[in-house]
Amino acid sequence: MKIIHTADWHLGKNLEGHSRLPEQELFLKDFVRICEREQADLILIAGDIYDNYNPPAMAEQLFYDTLKQLSRDGACMTVIISGNHDNPERLTASGPLAQEHGIVMAGTPNTVIPAGQYGKNRITGSGPGYIHAEIAGEKADILLVPFPSEKRLGELYLNAADEEAKKAESYERRIRLLFSRLAEEFRPDAIHLVMSHLFVMNSTGDGSERSVQLGGSYLLPGDIFPEQADYIALGHVHKPQQVPGRQNALYSGSPLHYNQREISFGNRIIAVTAHPGLSCQLQSIPLPVYKPIEIWRCKSPEEALARCEEHSGEDSWVYMEIETDHYIHEEDIRAMKKLKADILSIRPVFPEDAGSPHTSEPMEDLPFEVLVKNYYRKKFQTEMDQETLDLLLEIMQDEEDLP
Repeated sequence: MKIIHTADWHLGKNLEGHSRLPEQELFLKDFVRICEREQADLILIAGDIYDNYNPPAMAEQLFYDTLKQLSRDGACMTVIISGNHDNPERLTASGPLAQEHGIVMAGTPNTVIPAGQYGKNRITGSGPGYIHAEIAGEKADILLVPFPSEKRLGELYLNAADEEAKKAESYERRIRLLFSRLAEEFRPDAIHLVMSHLFVMNSTGDGSERSVQLGGSYLLPGDIFPEQADYIALGHVHKPQQVPGRQNALYSGSPLHYNQREISFGNRIIAVTAHPGLSCQLQSIPLPVYKPIEIWRCKSPEEALARCEEHSGEDSWVYMEIETDHYIHEEDIRAMKKLKADILSIRPVFPEDAGSPHTSEPMEDLPFEVLVKNYYRKKFQTEMDQETLDLLLEIMQDEEDLP
């Protein structure tokens, strides 16, 4: 059986107010071509189809059009789970209509998928969180665990008196029990697959995690997944990678760079060849960069203008940092943007900031500790000691814990 694994499309996402839909459309055209070339029997899309609960109509239309093309007249089954950015009800609303195209959608953990004909393939049995399928003449058992927040697991909140570590322990215990129960549905003569959208400890994120949680989910150990699984298709982390200690558990990563922290790694999808009782063969298929995100660091406004003129015909998103001893004149900014239309921001770097680490990240994307230390350094011209920082963070935590 030939399987294609992807995730974290984030259709409808903007970058500093600029739509990424044209780039996403280019990716989806490539994705359809790759799946046709590979003659995929099964496509796994592991969550975060959209970027928010109310995606633009164009993003939804692009998604549905792509699913129809992936179907190959029902020969290929596509299985989709929701991520933390998706509205589970909205994502799965078209489920009954999609069945004829071989499309399976699970919005929440413990979703029960109806058995029956799905395109030219069949779901022969199902229950809360799993399906038994016959695809291209082979049996496949797929465990479906969409983004497992506490609410989606059926518990609206944890005991408010618990310490954070105990909350995480409780969450981990419930997730471990969930996978343990679902693994009992694996049949000995089938391919054993797992799909989920969560964050495993020691996986490398995109630099935006602010606490023990990522996107509202607690960090989980890599050994929560069933040992019997032949392949574990994960979403939630944008950097493609293998789960530490589990060679068959992979994050496919996102198809585009969605912020400047992500430009250091390449994007890809994963092709898997699987047969019952045999180890899977994995192939990484690289994706092109459809419109690069660049950071230009210039020594003066004059150098910035010259660089804009030199690269005026190139299609790229640009964050610009310009060393200067005065604020950049409005006419210079207009001239730069006239030459290079896709400049996202122009940040002056003053002499007093020269020793500080360069960053073009929006302030809201920076961890609280970094904001505090940057302010302290600028205000007092010295670094904040760790004891002062720890005390401030402790006070902030006490404030959050008040009823």
